Amino acid sequence: MTFTFKKAAVSGLATLGAVALLAGCASAPEETDEADGGEALDYLPCMVSDAGGFDDKSFNQLGLEGMQRAAEELGTDYIEVESAAETDYPSNLQNLVDQGCDTIVTVGFLLAPAALESATANPDIEYVSIDDTVDQDFDGTTDAENIKPIIFDTAQAAFLAGYLSAGMSETGAVGTFGGINIPTVSIFMDGFAQGVDYYNEAKGTDVQVIGWDREAQDGSFTGGFEANDTARQVAQGLIDQNVDVLLPVGGPIYQSAAAAIRDANREIMLLGVDADVYETDPSVGDLLLTSIRKGIDVGTYEALVAAGNGEFSAEPFIGTLENEGVGLAPYHDFEDAVSDELNTEIEDLQAQIIAGDIVVESYLASQE
Repeated sequence: MTFTFKKAAVSGLATLGAVALLAGCASAPEETDEADGGEALDYLPCMVSDAGGFDDKSFNQLGLEGMQRAAEELGTDYIEVESAAETDYPSNLQNLVDQGCDTIVTVGFLLAPAALESATANPDIEYVSIDDTVDQDFDGTTDAENIKPIIFDTAQAAFLAGYLSAGMSETGAVGTFGGINIPTVSIFMDGFAQGVDYYNEAKGTDVQVIGWDREAQDGSFTGGFEANDTARQVAQGLIDQNVDVLLPVGGPIYQSAAAAIRDANREIMLLGVDADVYETDPSVGDLLLTSIRKGIDVGTYEALVAAGNGEFSAEPFIGTLENEGVGLAPYHDFEDAVSDELNTEIEDLQAQIIAGDIVVESYLASQE
C-alpha cells in the first residue's frame, strides 16, 4: 500500500465538465488563499483507491482528480492511499481514521463492505462511496447514515454507444468484456447490448454482441482489473470472432485490448469507459471511437467541497444523461467517419431517454 500526504494541486487532465455536471449539489465556495493571509481550513479529505490504483487512467484517477480540485479550492491538504490488493482495504481505511481524516472517499464497488464497517465504527467521520450504494442488506437504502453514495446509471450512455457501434460495424459483430462480473461493470455491458438490440430492431439488421449474454447476465471476464496477458487473451478471443468494435470495462484492461487490436492488422474500433480515454491516454487515441463517461471527478469534487463547508449530505447522487452525470465523449479522430445521419440518431435517442420515451434497463433505473 502507498500513503501520500499532499498539499492540494490542481490536476491538468480534463474533467467531464463544469460544476453544472452534477446539478443540485452544493455551490462552490470562495477560494481560500493562504498567501493572502487567509486562514487555512481545518478540514482533511482522504481517499482510498481500489486495487486498480490511481494511475488507471479511469475511475480511480478521476476520483483523485476530484479530491485534488476540492482540496485546492478549500485551501487544505489531502491524503491519498493506494491499495495493492483487496486485502488492503480495511487496514487502509483504519489508517486514514487514525490520521484524523474528516471525510474519507472510497473508490469502487469492491470497497463497499470495508467502507460500511469503517463508517459504522466511526459515525463522526463522513464517507463518500464512489460506484456503490453500500446497501449490503439489499433493502434499498444505504446502510449507514454517514455514507454518501455517488453512483452512475452508465447503462444509459452505454446504450448510445451500443447503437453507435452497431451503426459503425462493418462485420456485423461487436464485442465487450469486463474485469469482474459486478454491477458497476456489467451495467456498461448490458446497456451496450441494449443499444445494439435497439439498432437491430430499428434497422432490421442482425448485429451480434459477442462477450455478453443479456438473458444469462454473464459473459467474458478477466477475473481482475489488471492490464495483463489474461485481459489480452480475452480481447483476442473476441477479435477472433470477427468483432470490429470492442468495449473493455474495467479500468486499465483497455490497454490489453488496444495491444490485441494493434496486433490484429485490421480496423477495430475501441470504446473507453469512465473518463474520456482519448484525453487521459493519447497513446490509444487513434483507436477510440468514443468513451462512455461518468462524472466521478466532478461528483467527488462537489461532495468534498460541500463537506469542507459543513454541508455534507448523505443523499445519494445518481448520474444520468439528464443531469449530465453520464454521457458519450466526442468522436475525436472518428468525427468524420460517423455520418451526420447516425450522429443525429444518437442525439435523438439521448433526448428520448431523457424524456422517458426509451427506458434503458439497469439496477439503478428504479432509484432515479
